[in-house]
Amino acid sequence: MHGIIIKDKPIGKTSFDIVREVKKEYNIKKVGHIGTLDPMATGVLVILIGSATKLSDYLMEHDKEYISTLFLGEKKDTGDSEGNTIETKEIPKDLDEEKIKNVLNFFLGKTKQIPPMYSAIKVDGRKLYEIAREGIEVERKQRNIEITEIELIKLTKKDGKINEITFRVVCSKGTYIRVLCEDIAEKLGTVGYMKSLKRTRIGKYKIEDKDKFIDLENILEKSISIETKDIKNLLNGNRINVNEKDGLINIYNNRKIFRNR
Repeated sequence: MHGIIIKDKPIGKTSFDIVREVKKEYNIKKVGHIGTLDPMATGVLVILIGSATKLSDYLMEHDKEYISTLFLGEKKDTGDSEGNTIETKEIPKDLDEEKIKNVLNFFLGKTKQIPPMYSAIKVDGRKLYEIAREGIEVERKQRNIEITEIELIKLTKKDGKINEITFRVVCSKGTYIRVLCEDIAEKLGTVGYMKSLKRTRIGKYKIEDKDKFIDLENILEKSISIETKDIKNLLNGNRINVNEKDGLINIYNNRKIFRNR
């Protein structure tokens, strides 16, 4: 088998749990995934099988769509519902739907974001969340992100005040929704954390495609034909001349995938 399987990761399981399940179910050793989801998050997980694992970097560049619920008035050390409360703050009484929509729209476009301490980014060979569990905070570099769509879905009230905001967002690779939730809450004049997260799409792969297998030949968006004399050079990692500037070169008879050099 060479291709991808779209899985709907349930709450409580890690992305690696799903990889292990696929390995066992299909008796395949070479299995990977793109776009790690935290155990408390659910939704689309793209599982790569066989030669499709070589497409990891390419598929990671696609945008992603999420539905998230932001809980207002309380801040957690992890930025999500699994952490410890580190701050509480009153929710403004004048908070209404119009103000919330205006704040959501404020985050549209290209901007910068500081990754959270509770993340898998490595600093000096150690993952940030490992350092965070020791009560240590280190400086993180800002990352360029882009939010192309953001939409209010639902508001929930408690004691007459809006305390939960559910929204849909389409964003670039590297965007942390936990951080976005905290930033939205701050812009609204309070604090907050990400109560829930569901990924509904990675690129063209949607939650509706769950459990669907897509063969390797149908994954590639662009295939470039080359002359027989160039195959040896390509297999040896040498440059070859093609008309297209970008794209993937697919040598079907050898079942190998290479990036255009």
